[in-house]
Amino acid sequence: MLNPHFDRLGLSPFARLDRLMDGTAPGAEPIHMAIGQPQHTPPAFAADILYAERDLFGSYPALGGTPEFRAATAGWLARRFGLGQGLIEEDRHILPLSGTREGLFMAALIVVPDEKSGVPAVLMPNPLYHAYAGAAAAARAEAVFLPTTRETGFLPDLDAVSQETWARTAAFYICSPANPQDDGDPAKQARAASLAYYEKLVGLAQAHDFVVLADECYADIYDRTPPRSILQACAGGGLSRVLSFHSLSKRSNVPGLRSGFVAGSEDLITRFRSLRSYGGAVPPGPTLAAAAGLWNDDAHVKANRALYREKFDIAERILSNRFGFYRPDGGFFLWLEVGDGEAAARKLWAEAGIMVLPGSYLGQTQADGSNPGAGYIRVALIHDAGTIGEALSSLAAVL
Repeated sequence: MLNPHFDRLGLSPFARLDRLMDGTAPGAEPIHMAIGQPQHTPPAFAADILYAERDLFGSYPALGGTPEFRAATAGWLARRFGLGQGLIEEDRHILPLSGTREGLFMAALIVVPDEKSGVPAVLMPNPLYHAYAGAAAAARAEAVFLPTTRETGFLPDLDAVSQETWARTAAFYICSPANPQDDGDPAKQARAASLAYYEKLVGLAQAHDFVVLADECYADIYDRTPPRSILQACAGGGLSRVLSFHSLSKRSNVPGLRSGFVAGSEDLITRFRSLRSYGGAVPPGPTLAAAAGLWNDDAHVKANRALYREKFDIAERILSNRFGFYRPDGGFFLWLEVGDGEAAARKLWAEAGIMVLPGSYLGQTQADGSNPGAGYIRVALIHDAGTIGEALSSLAAVL
């Protein structure tokens, strides 16, 4: 019998985008701003390390990666989040990943039981990264979509979840800075997740026996204030129900390196390593060596943030007070209110050659028939500042 949960997933956001634009020619030289694929130049030393360690391609990598990789990631966690001594030990609490998508997807397979007060539930924000819904389907769980709107501060409202749902919850996906909902307007109380928010979520996980899966791939791409980590909320009570996922794709502009890591509960890391021994893909030796070099270096990340900050300055100058513009706490996306995201995306492509993603493609239709992303488009600020300025000026003129 086929897994019925997969039948309900439908097309991925980008397959839907391809279908939307099928047969429509771009109205100008194309500028692709739909996919969050960084275009900044990667640090040259990463390629040097890959070449220097090329002989490692001749050996299968160890399931847990290398001591150098684990030391580099543990060191970055300590520097970046000020974690206390002993909270994260490199040989007990860290596992390398072939990009965070692998880890976010596979984690559900180790934390979702066959039954939990009925059909297990996997909670996730709505809009969302589609890997979360795919993971719930693979684990044969019910995906429960929690709307993240201006009214909720663009984070899931933890108080709106019923006790019945908490009793069935096996896993809770959270992403902050989000992709792309975090709103940096203090008056709207809609910023990246606070330490208090994470502490409340961890407390709920302990009370209702579920695992928090924190997608923190934008932790180093922020505007002014460094975002918190779920790991900081574990300082007092331990890591038993928490996994935190990190990636070099955005931080270091190397999406093709396919390198990330997961940190958290020793028991869950052990189970993850066991699962990987059956069906996982450990990053190869040269990749782990280059990744260790990148995690050990913060200078290139500071320069990277400055480039994104410049582009948000440009966006603020062109779009301020239009399309619900706000300057997000982190990430590199604009989340613009346009009334009908599909119509706006098609119009931008046909008239200006600008490819953006309808917000509804990141969202799921809820019980009341609404989709929290329906009125939005997502715009990725991935190109150089000059291209971004031209594209946003055209976007404003067309819409």
